[in-house]
Amino acid sequence: MLSNIGIPGLLLIFVIALIIFGPNKLPEIGRAMGQTLREFKNSAKEITKDDEDNQPSKDKN
Repeated sequence: MLSNIGIPGLLLIFVIALIIFGPNKLPEIGRAMGQTLREFKNSAKEITKDDEDNQPSKDKN
């Protein structure tokens, strides 16, 4: 989904965010988005790891 945006699209999003939130809020918003993305990735890794740990092994015959 995001792979189709490209440089001009990202610049447009940045300019719109700059107009809406102002230059003082952008670092705070970026930091919050980064933390949210990091937490999401960590949760996804934990779920994947838990699923792998709970699957029965095929070698236990």
